[in-house]
Amino acid sequence: MKNTAIAKVFSDIADLLEMKGENAFKVRAYQKAVRAIEHYPKEIQAMLEEGEDLRRIPGVGEAIAKKTTELVTTGRLNYYEKLKSEFPDGITGLLAIPGIGPKTASRLCGELEIGSVDTLERAISNGRVAGLFRLGDKMASNMLQQVQAFRRKDQRVPIGEVLPIVEDILACLGTLPGLRNITHAGSLRRFRETVGDIDLVGTADHPEEVIKAFVALPHVGQVLAQGPTKASAIVSGGLQVDLRMVDHESFGS
Repeated sequence: MKNTAIAKVFSDIADLLEMKGENAFKVRAYQKAVRAIEHYPKEIQAMLEEGEDLRRIPGVGEAIAKKTTELVTTGRLNYYEKLKSEFPDGITGLLAIPGIGPKTASRLCGELEIGSVDTLERAISNGRVAGLFRLGDKMASNMLQQVQAFRRKDQRVPIGEVLPIVEDILACLGTLPGLRNITHAGSLRRFRETVGDIDLVGTADHPEEVIKAFVALPHVGQVLAQGPTKASAIVSGGLQVDLRMVDHESFGS
């Protein structure tokens, strides 16, 4: 099991705990573990095979180390499965859609009984989401675009069509003051023949300024999600670009 898959499970746990209204410190502990595992330079599975102590990973304590060991060695985590059983089937699929966080997912789930991407799309089309308190037509329309972009992630584009777009974006962002590093990652960095989406990673003294500059680029047609350290957008050609700013010392991993 890859580190990204392990991190995804703990990310889901953090979101589900937040939806339950659990203690904020507990939620943050899982969020911290997600970042630590996702960016750790060595695969967790290899560490376990070599008998290494997972607690050497910054942000991973005894409880999460035990859960990680169970997940990697058995392929499942009982705590995660029990937590998911408290919510409608497919709720983690909603959380995978850019822009839909735990609070919105909780309302969609609790008030409209939506528990999958398919039922969400139908609820948007028939006006039920727009009628949800304090959401309205604009948010429902944005959510539909996010769902459509999420589905487009399964479509792959030849690398020759992607590289010029990425080079333009990197050239525009590369002139920003305080930006120390920025590069492409994921399948594009591995030079796969086709690319499903574009992953960019960088470091800066003021990451929020890089995020603001990114979403304002002329290449960007639609912003799916925007936070202080990461953003997702649809650019020319319908490709999704995910930009994540990390700590300077984490850039290499």
